[in-house]
Amino acid sequence: MRKTLIYIVILAVLGTAIYYLLPGGGESPFDPAEAGFTVKDTSAIGKLFLAAPGGDMVTVERTDSGWVVNKQYPALPSMVNLLLTTIMKQSALYPVPKAAFNNAVEGLATHGTKVEVYDRGGKKMKVFYVGGIAVNNSGTYMMMEGAKQPYVVQQEGFVGYLTPRYSAKLRDWRDRTVFNVAPEDIKSVSLQYAGKPEQSFTVTRGPNDSPVVAAEPRVMNSPDGMNERRASAYLRFFRNVNCEGYLNGLSDNDTTIKTAPKHSSIDMVLKSGKVKHVDIYWMAVNKRSKNQKASDLANDAPEDYDADRMYAIINDYKDTVMIQQLIFHNIFRKAPEFFRKDVVPTGAPTAPGELKAGQVSH
Repeated sequence: MRKTLIYIVILAVLGTAIYYLLPGGGESPFDPAEAGFTVKDTSAIGKLFLAAPGGDMVTVERTDSGWVVNKQYPALPSMVNLLLTTIMKQSALYPVPKAAFNNAVEGLATHGTKVEVYDRGGKKMKVFYVGGIAVNNSGTYMMMEGAKQPYVVQQEGFVGYLTPRYSAKLRDWRDRTVFNVAPEDIKSVSLQYAGKPEQSFTVTRGPNDSPVVAAEPRVMNSPDGMNERRASAYLRFFRNVNCEGYLNGLSDNDTTIKTAPKHSSIDMVLKSGKVKHVDIYWMAVNKRSKNQKASDLANDAPEDYDADRMYAIINDYKDTVMIQQLIFHNIFRKAPEFFRKDVVPTGAPTAPGELKAGQVSH
């Protein structure tokens, strides 16, 4: 056993040395038909297909309007860029040694993700399988389609394994935008808090495009009158508002949402006529939760519910996502805030809960 481990370590060291000492910045010394895991010019790639044994599969394609997943969803740019960078920089370090050969091949056959790479004309460039982590938690088992020999593959300058970057789960690839709307494109936006009409409000474009806030009469009857500057600032908060991730397909998800208390709903009407609707629910405290009483962003969280994260139903009730108070707290304003005078100069610190003067983003 000890001799086998020494043999594996020697192979790894020699393979790494060859990788970094070769002229050409890490070109693989192995037969490209057996170990050609690299595409140096990723601008030539037009499509990626990934399929996992459990049935998950995604097709990520380059289009004139950007990368698209499964022909219907915008792709998450960071995920696309990460995988393209990986394919450009990954290279075979050394062949899998005999001592690990059977386990590596079996793992690739039963758990490996199939990766097909196509050029912009639809021609297949490469097909290979991505397995699990190699010895010493450094490197990833991979094997070209039709090859007899699997390899340990690593990305130049990265220590670890590459398998998570080759996810075939749709939720990992979808763009996470909830709102990304320019203020001049908004006709109206309404935030209705469940069971709290005195905090709910609607901001509508009035004459000359100036914003008008509607709320309960007792709120609007404030002696300070409506604060137009705050209303204008509010419409700027809907740029680059993203969710943390998709929850579609998780077991018991529907039951969990049905039993969760509702936080609020957001209705936005664009000048184009398009309507966006979002329903938001409190999330029960779980292992990832912090003490809800310690949060300045959600001091109204019900007992036993998370103050940092919530559920949201978006895209015409098609998708369930997780959102963060940190991202949405600018949107979660209260009606009375729009009927108060500014008590500090623009840009100066404000009291907790006040709409910050001049703030336009998170």
